[in-house]
Order: sequence, then C-alpha cells, then structure tokens
Amino acid sequence: MPAVSRRAFLSTGLLWSACLPAAILTAQGGLVATATPVWAGNRPRRPRVYTRSDWKADPPRSKAEVLDRAPDRLVVHHTATANTGATDLDAAFRLSRTIQRYHMKHNGWEDIGEQFTVSRGGYVMEGRNRSLPAVEAGKHVMGAQAADHNDHTLGIETEGTYTSCLPPARQLSALTALLAWLCDAYALDPHEAIVGHRDLNRTACPGDRLYAYLPQLRDDVARRLGGRGSGRGEPRPPRLALPEGPYEGVALIGDLPLEHGPAVGPHDLTR
Repeated sequence: MPAVSRRAFLSTGLLWSACLPAAILTAQGGLVATATPVWAGNRPRRPRVYTRSDWKADPPRSKAEVLDRAPDRLVVHHTATANTGATDLDAAFRLSRTIQRYHMKHNGWEDIGEQFTVSRGGYVMEGRNRSLPAVEAGKHVMGAQAADHNDHTLGIETEGTYTSCLPPARQLSALTALLAWLCDAYALDPHEAIVGHRDLNRTACPGDRLYAYLPQLRDDVARRLGGRGSGRGEPRPPRLALPEGPYEGVALIGDLPLEHGPAVGPHDLTR
C-alpha cells in the first residue's frame, strides 16, 4: 500500500485554504489572551484537559511506559491538516479519535502518539494513555512523536498547518496555558524546554510561521510563571543527524519527510 501523508488522511481534501485570522498582537508583540488565565496562588493551575474518556478513545493495545522522571523538552508540533472546518468541542473530540485511528491502524502503534492535542477551537485533549496522571505525578509517559527522542520529550499536537500563518488566538492561548502548567509541573525553564519538532528531527513541523513564533511563546509562558526562567533567549536543543530509516509515522517524497516529520526512529523503544 503506498504511503499516505497525515494531511491527506486527516483532511477532507488536499487543497489548502486561506489562513484564518491569527492571534491578536499588542504593539509590543504580545498575545492578547481570549480567556482569563486561571491561577492557583502564584502558580498556573492545570487548564481544562479533556480526558481520553471524554473524547471516547479506543483502548490502547498496551499500557504506555511511565518513566520515573520528568521530560526535559516540550515539543510543539502541527498536525499539517487544513485550517478550516468546525472548531467546537465535538470537532476537537473527532480530531483526537481520527489521529488515534491513524496512528494505530496505519502506523501500527500501540496508541495515539502524542501526549496532548490542542484543537483550533482552543480545546486541550489528553493523548497517549496515562499521560495526565503521569504529569501530575512529575513522571513521563513515553509517546511516539519525535524520532529517537521519545524517552525525554513530551509532544503537543497543534491542529492545523502553520507554514504561513499563526494559529488562531484561542488556540495559542490554550497552548500557552498548557505549556505553562507543564513547565510548572516539571520545574522546567520555558526558554530551554519549549522546542519545535524540527529542532530534533529533519522536518518542516511545526511550520515556518509557528516555529518563528516560539520565542514569543516562551516569553508568554515565562510571564505566566511569574517571570521564572533563565531569560537567556533561544534554547540549545539537541540537533542530531537523523539516523538512516526506516522511520515510522512519516510518509516520504524521495528522502524528505512530509510536513509532520518522523515520530519513531530506529533507536526508539516505543511505538
């Protein structure tokens, strides 16, 4: 069976439509949040995360492995799907179910690959099984989202294609809140921890426009943490040459990964 890109599978068509309006920015370049952040004292409270039970996930083939330590990188992805369609809660749940079916049936994985998904409507869903309780315990569930880096990274899928436009304001606000909670839960510096998929693998993910926004995203997360973080600017994530394939979770044109990039590499012990 020929390889099929995630966009072709998840989208209703192959044509990109024009980008919807992006986040509203202040004169200083900061994001105007569309919802008031919720705080617990001086710490960001966990945002509303819809569980696997909420979106009616299929049972995994096996329980995810939980490592007794925190991840050191929070990896921002885009799903490389169309920037159109419904943005309500039911649509967010359908997105998670579609991704899970693709990962389990097409890729042959044990479960959905990433730990969290943020829909274009600003809804946050738990991904791989055991992810939510693992975070709350300061532990790390191994997913399948960054080839040869799954044992130390947590992945967040941002619904859409962000090569030429930013995610909608509501989605960026939800992504910022989720990252602030994760950085707090794991005691991570957002300026070091928050990276794009392309920082780890050879891929266009999370899109040129969203990737260029990551410095602003790190600063916004640091502000939600009360200014915590090194403030040293760009992180220095590992940039390792991708080993020779085969890679799982990626369709290839010649030897170049498509927009979402490789999720499982030859040296990963998870799928």
